[in-house]
Amino acid sequence: MKTLALLLTAAALAACAKPAAAPLAAAQKPAVAAAPHAPVGSNQSIQGEVAERLDAGGFTYLRLRTAAGDRWLVTSPVEVKVGEKVSASSGMVVEKFESKSLNRTFDNIIFGTIDGAKPSAAHASAPSPMADVGDVKVEKAGGADAKTVAEVWASRAALKDQRVVVRGKVVKFLPSIMGKNWMHVRDGSGSRGKGDDDIAVISDDTATVGSVVTLTGTVRVDKDFGAGYQYPVIIDGARLN
Repeated sequence: MKTLALLLTAAALAACAKPAAAPLAAAQKPAVAAAPHAPVGSNQSIQGEVAERLDAGGFTYLRLRTAAGDRWLVTSPVEVKVGEKVSASSGMVVEKFESKSLNRTFDNIIFGTIDGAKPSAAHASAPSPMADVGDVKVEKAGGADAKTVAEVWASRAALKDQRVVVRGKVVKFLPSIMGKNWMHVRDGSGSRGKGDDDIAVISDDTATVGSVVTLTGTVRVDKDFGAGYQYPVIIDGARLN
């Protein structure tokens, strides 16, 4: 599922989203569960002093002391310390957010990025969450709606809001991000250089990294979930079989 990515990923929401050319990888969205409440706002900004820092599940949670009171922010690991004054932008506020890694539910929390902050050394040296599944070569699904990953990328404008069927290998799976499961799927079409060999998928279903799935979902184009999670194309509401 480089935006949660949100959706950080929410720091998820980075490993899940692709850069301009192509997850929740994205600024990776946290692999933590969110209640099925919709975000209550986007493009939020916040300034304050770091009053508390919690690191869990590969992400950083900061309690910021602001002029309007204390607010929680979740982001990819960054070099910030308690007592430091920071500002965050490109955020998205989610209500009743449950962090399984912390065993805690936040009344509301901002998925965002700290302006000018450096990634922590631990985060910079961490291995890529994208699984090494070797060479991928998966036969295209059958039927009128069947597309390869590269075909979805190439025809995304025409396929916007249309149903497609894609067969491919799951190379990344991030559960329970903003109430959904996020994954990345490849079938051997496209190329790394062009960034059209991999597609992000949002689903209620679960999958195992390395497994071959056939999925049916709706093509969404130019989706921006906030917190840096932008997708030129993504398959939403996918059912796996």
